[in-house]
Amino acid sequence: MTTAKDIMHTGATWIPAHETLDRAAQLMRDHKVGALPISAKGAQDRMIGILTDRDIVVGCVAMGHDPSRMTAGDLAQGTPRWIDSEAGVEMVLEEMQTHRIRRLPVVENKKLIGMISEADLAQHLTEEQIAGWAEKVYARG
Repeated sequence: MTTAKDIMHTGATWIPAHETLDRAAQLMRDHKVGALPISAKGAQDRMIGILTDRDIVVGCVAMGHDPSRMTAGDLAQGTPRWIDSEAGVEMVLEEMQTHRIRRLPVVENKKLIGMISEADLAQHLTEEQIAGWAEKVYARG
């Protein structure tokens, strides 16, 4: 059985909730990623959300806010989703489809070990699996 750990990319980097959005953008650039898990203040391993490059643009810049004054925690919303490293690909797809998300942190022994993105799915799944995933994640309504 192919697992979440098999298809994820390693090296996911946390952003502390108190860090500014300009720093988050720099980390995304440096690590060549479009999303960072947000950690709770003082708790490196407790995820309170995921910050995306789109969040910075839409939730900060487009609203006229200063990214050097807004923090990652300011944009943390909802309940963060994640998947256990040993979960099968079917569970990965179900979690992403049900919650209409394009990035999914992978956790092992309560620690973040990687992230699954659209690019990871494209590299490891069949065309049929990708088409089904995209139809549900990108569906309107």
